[in-house]
Amino acid sequence: MKMAVLLSGSGRTLDNFHERLATGAMRGSIEVVLSNLPEALGLTKARKYGYPAFHAQDNAAINAILQEYEIQLVLLAGYLKLYQPPAHLRRAVLNIHPSLIPAFCGAGMYGLRVHRAVKARGCKVSGCTVHFANEVYDEGPIVIQHCVALDDADTPEDIAARVFAAECEAYPEAINTVLTRGLDYFWP
Repeated sequence: MKMAVLLSGSGRTLDNFHERLATGAMRGSIEVVLSNLPEALGLTKARKYGYPAFHAQDNAAINAILQEYEIQLVLLAGYLKLYQPPAHLRRAVLNIHPSLIPAFCGAGMYGLRVHRAVKARGCKVSGCTVHFANEVYDEGPIVIQHCVALDDADTPEDIAARVFAAECEAYPEAINTVLTRGLDYFWP
């Protein structure tokens, strides 16, 4: 399956995808990487890996570029805007969220904001959720969730590190699951 990666930051998830594709632990192929921020480190990494990489400021620019690559699956990898795909990709956008949806999710809940909220609530577990994205933040069908145990002494940064380690396993697993089962399996 031909995939595009949308990112806004350092590209840590792209690093993970690239490594997993190289070892055969993740299926599919990354055809293009896009960022809404021209200075995103993830674009530099993408070029280093040999992927076409572009700054695309908004949904229209992203969709125009995706059209050139016959993309079948869009992977949101720390993309911090609400992406609106073209009609043929409406059910083909995956996202990873750093909590166990439906907890600690929705507009404005990303990164350390999530982990601070988890810590403030005194949660004993957290984790990550790979889900399909739709027009509302974090409400699309869930593909995979991974849990991590928390300790009372954990800082939000400790929680973030544990959850990111889980994300590195969960996202490739979810992609492989989607490729095996097909997109329609997850949508009612």
